[in-house]
Amino acid sequence: MTDFFDINTLFFTLWGYPMSYLEFFGVASGSLATWLVARNNVWTWPMAVVSVILFFFLFYQVQLYPDMFLQVFFLVTYLMGWWRWTHPAETERIQAGSSGQQAMRITRTPVRQLLQWALAGVAATVLLGTFASNLHRLFPAVFSQPSAFPYLDSFTTVMSILGTFMMIEKRLECWYVWLAVDILSTYMYFIKDVKLVSAEYFVFCFLAAFGVLNWTRLYRSYPVL
Repeated sequence: MTDFFDINTLFFTLWGYPMSYLEFFGVASGSLATWLVARNNVWTWPMAVVSVILFFFLFYQVQLYPDMFLQVFFLVTYLMGWWRWTHPAETERIQAGSSGQQAMRITRTPVRQLLQWALAGVAATVLLGTFASNLHRLFPAVFSQPSAFPYLDSFTTVMSILGTFMMIEKRLECWYVWLAVDILSTYMYFIKDVKLVSAEYFVFCFLAAFGVLNWTRLYRSYPVL
């Protein structure tokens, strides 16, 4: 069973690219979770939990340490999101579809708040990037190799944290944050030679664009409060 979590345990080879069980099933579960959330489906959260557990082991083995730590955050917040979406406050509820079932409504974020979050994100990126670039010196027994792309990886990590909190609260603008993260991650994972993960994030770019369109359509369909 432990071999399943080893990136060197081969599942199959595709066009000369060795595919591990870890990468394949991490990508598959993550892709399904992203498709579900773009469709505003609450089952995105349990599927995302499976994905982050697998990606935790993958990122450790390719020295993307900020991304590895990010999976721990995701595990906690995805459980929070699952609860939040299924237990909205009375003022947040909206009828979902013809079944009459109540769901949490999508909301917009004030521009001033977005600017504050952006400035905080830049500051957090600098701090986390500096820490990540020194992990192999501070903890050589755990991190034998230096962090790959410490500042770029830290930026996508910080923005992913922001995007997750915005998604938990069903803020429409979360999809613009995810689009930026997905574009940068596509490049970063391709360079680190986890090409299926890179391809997954390339697909995520289109899913993020779909998320913008679908959530905007749903938001505009709501009755005026």
